[in-house]
Amino acid sequence: MPLNIDKDLYRFRHIVKGRIRKDLKRFMSSKDMIGKEGNQRVRIPLPQIQIPRLRYGENPSGVGQGEGEGEGEGQPGQGGGMAGDKPGEHALELEVSLDELAQIMGEELELPKIQPKGQKQISSDKDKYTGISRVGPESLRHTRRTFRQALKRQISSGTYRGKNPIIVPIKEDKRYRSWKPTTQPMSNAVILYMMDVSGSMGTEQKEIVRTQAFWLDLWLQHQYKTVETRFIIHDAAAKEVDRHTFFHTRESGGTLISAAYKLCLKIMDQDYPAQDWNIYPFHFSDGDNWSGADTSVCLDLLEQQILPRVNQFSYAQVESQFGSGQFLNDLEGKFDTDDRVALTQIPDREGIMNSIKELLGKGR
Repeated sequence: MPLNIDKDLYRFRHIVKGRIRKDLKRFMSSKDMIGKEGNQRVRIPLPQIQIPRLRYGENPSGVGQGEGEGEGEGQPGQGGGMAGDKPGEHALELEVSLDELAQIMGEELELPKIQPKGQKQISSDKDKYTGISRVGPESLRHTRRTFRQALKRQISSGTYRGKNPIIVPIKEDKRYRSWKPTTQPMSNAVILYMMDVSGSMGTEQKEIVRTQAFWLDLWLQHQYKTVETRFIIHDAAAKEVDRHTFFHTRESGGTLISAAYKLCLKIMDQDYPAQDWNIYPFHFSDGDNWSGADTSVCLDLLEQQILPRVNQFSYAQVESQFGSGQFLNDLEGKFDTDDRVALTQIPDREGIMNSIKELLGKGR
């Protein structure tokens, strides 16, 4: 009896997704999994799923009843241990596509689908099947149409036998799917990450930001055809850097948040017109700013220049023993009822999952 491999594979994938959902909070707080990211796939350790193995019992008759003299019978091997019949512990790593992982996260966190605001004026050609043709490659042969044509031909010619129906298509009966290239607009997005790298933002705070950024990227890439990312670091001054520098810059100096917002606006003005792009600025800080006067400048920049252009502005405040946390209070006081602003606090790694739900839960 042939094995139904497809059915078994579907059942196995269903079990895997269930285990990922069960441990999603642990995965989302772990920095180790991010290092396993590959080309559109990620390797996830699932030690709960046991690898099937054969177990041999006693066989009182048959081959192999004599005295054993080889090293394999109860003798220590090169590893220094004794042979045994107990199964070992295995941590099974399974590959899951980033799209599957994003889908699981969206379902578990009940994230709404994003409705794009802007549409970049770039088009892609896609083949669309539009009809049936008499010529074409065999890979596109339309089986049902071909046999229907052969049946019609045999009936009209009187060669069809109802008691012994044998339908053999000839060349003139074959029908093929036809297509033509169609131009489709691509809906794209840009993520502008900004992070405070002043003296109060330590290594653990930046690791939390790095982990959270992975999951934010994952969801937005699941929603859009193409996602670009830009990175800004700031203390008392701001500059654009690459991804590696963003997450590994050593902390120092004071904090002037308005410098980051001004640079963010400059990048948007130069490269990302609001009518063409879905724009997502994310700012990470411990909540310290140089002065109340600079905080007022930040609030004005947000209200008058940034918010009118973006899908959503997100601010995530990372808990730090050196940070005052005041900036979150200032943002809440100004934008608490504004749907274009998403605010959250990340007390530690365990808070990453709830923070992401708060940032992405508006579906903007």
